[in-house]
Amino acid sequence: MLARGCFFDRLSRNVLILVGLTAAAPSLALAQAGGGVPVTVSKPSYQDVPVYLKGLGLVAASNTVVLHPRVDGTLDRVLFNEGDEVKAGALLAVIDPRPYQAVLDQVVAKKASDEASLTNARQSLGRSTQLARNQFETQATVDNNVASVAQLTAAIKGDEANIAAARLNLEFTQITAPFDGRVGLRLTDPGSFIRAADNTSPGIATLSAIHPVTVTFTLPQDRLGQIITAMSKGKPSVLTSTADDKTQLSTGKMLTIDNTIDTTTGTIKVKAIFDNTDSKLWPGQFLNARMLVDVRQHALTVPTSAILRGQLGMYVYTIQPDQTAKSVPVEVVQDTGNIAVVSSGLTGTETVVVAGQSRLANGSKVQATNAPGS
Repeated sequence: MLARGCFFDRLSRNVLILVGLTAAAPSLALAQAGGGVPVTVSKPSYQDVPVYLKGLGLVAASNTVVLHPRVDGTLDRVLFNEGDEVKAGALLAVIDPRPYQAVLDQVVAKKASDEASLTNARQSLGRSTQLARNQFETQATVDNNVASVAQLTAAIKGDEANIAAARLNLEFTQITAPFDGRVGLRLTDPGSFIRAADNTSPGIATLSAIHPVTVTFTLPQDRLGQIITAMSKGKPSVLTSTADDKTQLSTGKMLTIDNTIDTTTGTIKVKAIFDNTDSKLWPGQFLNARMLVDVRQHALTVPTSAILRGQLGMYVYTIQPDQTAKSVPVEVVQDTGNIAVVSSGLTGTETVVVAGQSRLANGSKVQATNAPGS
């Protein structure tokens, strides 16, 4: 029984040792099989790479107004639906016009009365003047009639001014769109009494012009030279995308930069305009904005995944003719997230490793597979 127990103990130890060696030395198994570390490789390429300056942007309507009444009165009718696209001059709401129509009728009647009085005064002036020539009327009477004509003429001019003011107030009872835009949510219901001078009133609704819109974003002050150089060549393009950069929204043109740098943040504001015909941009929306300031012509590029960072800086693994890996220091001047522009370290004829670098060291034997599309 003892012999059998020793036999099984030795057998178990041998099995454990074999398993441990197999798990601890995969590279040894690869070497015995004549293979190497599997990696994915790609060739550097020359291409034109656009240079963008990126900042966080905020969308704003090109025009925005809160529709407030210009005369006091009861909101009689609301003629828009929330969210309507309206044209300039479209009738949006009506304040009860009857009090203002009554005032207009009064001043029109007052003018008619003054015109009748003026006609009578002119006739009296004519008679008194004729009688005064024959010394049948005093000069004082003539002077009084002259004054009456002048007074009534001035009164009629005042009546005309009052009529113009009354007609203007009557027009103000009709609230129209000052420009093309989209109506927001209704803020006041029909039947409400609203005042023109009430600063606490929310207004009737908000009208915003969203075709086009503007986007304001900030860039570091150190980029001001690049911005000015790009502006000297024309209006740089500006691209917008969602906050996660996964979806491109719209393309527009830069309008201008602010006339001062924000001293608290060391940034400068840039304003761009977008036609927004597809309404993908919405006032108040935060997004990423990228302004095209330059294009690197015939730049040497590698996939971003090929770039590694070590204690001495950036480097890549290249594949030697004997199918071994070699680390090569490089300098990267731009990284778009997909490709990196290399300014030194590579000639463009190398084969670089883009996947599987974690198992590599200088001199490691490799089994290379070309990356898709390379």
